[in-house]
Amino acid sequence: MQNTIRTAIHFTGVGLHHGRSARMSIHPAMANHGIWFRRTDVAGNGMIAARHDSVETSPLCTLLINEAGVSVSTVEHVMAALTGCGIHNAIVEIDGPEVPILDGSASDFVRAILKAGIARQDAPVHALEVLRRVHVSDGAASATLTPAPELEIDFSIDFADRAIGQQHKVLRLSNGTFVRELCDSRTFCRQSDVDAMHAAGKALGGSLANAVVVDGDRVVNPEGFRHTDEAVRHKMLDALGDLSLAGAPILGRYTGIRAGHAMTNKLLHALFADPLAYRVRTLTAAECGILPGAGLEKDVFTHL
Repeated sequence: MQNTIRTAIHFTGVGLHHGRSARMSIHPAMANHGIWFRRTDVAGNGMIAARHDSVETSPLCTLLINEAGVSVSTVEHVMAALTGCGIHNAIVEIDGPEVPILDGSASDFVRAILKAGIARQDAPVHALEVLRRVHVSDGAASATLTPAPELEIDFSIDFADRAIGQQHKVLRLSNGTFVRELCDSRTFCRQSDVDAMHAAGKALGGSLANAVVVDGDRVVNPEGFRHTDEAVRHKMLDALGDLSLAGAPILGRYTGIRAGHAMTNKLLHALFADPLAYRVRTLTAAECGILPGAGLEKDVFTHL
């Protein structure tokens, strides 16, 4: 069955890219509502659908925009948290243009969702079942969807900085895997990228409190990585958030090679452009048990 959050939850923080303070809250929504953002600081049409066709190309984050030109950016972490906790319906209210980055991962969102509780709704889940291979690429980067009985993510990265280097990880996202394995992995960048972004007036809210910075073979953050492969885990976190913009759970295997936000969005457009590549499938109660977030309990994941 579909789920929403049991009670509203609230967050305050700074936006990674704009550097502006933001207050955000997540509220329950009725069955079949989906996930929507609402800009509370905007008069008129402040509702923005969390869908792949609302995405405007942005190299550093996922930005959603509505027909009135109202936007909200850096939605990937909260979307990953909602999907990873099995939330299908919610309204995310925010008083600015960017979701607060918090610690650079999705763990604060997950912790709050689990504490608030998950409410089951009297409506079936409709999933997108991948029926045949869909592939997009741009140079050495690519993203692919292939048939699989449940959502799997296979991700590979390759950075010149030896602190990251080549990393590869494969996970099935059922039975709380996102919460256990991915949600606490932080966004990362190279020191040279930080210097370039600051010179260009970008990443104004970035700091060692919300990102892992590497410089060659050195991790600048005193605490180091949370996981030896935290970088690829974070890319998988981002991929889940971007895939959630399909508007329904995906049953299939996502393979990303050096893929970013734009590449995953391009893949969703390619999927929906091919009516033979997928079908909408209504899941039984038993089949819902293979979805991300199924069976989560707030006190199970004490590491959060």
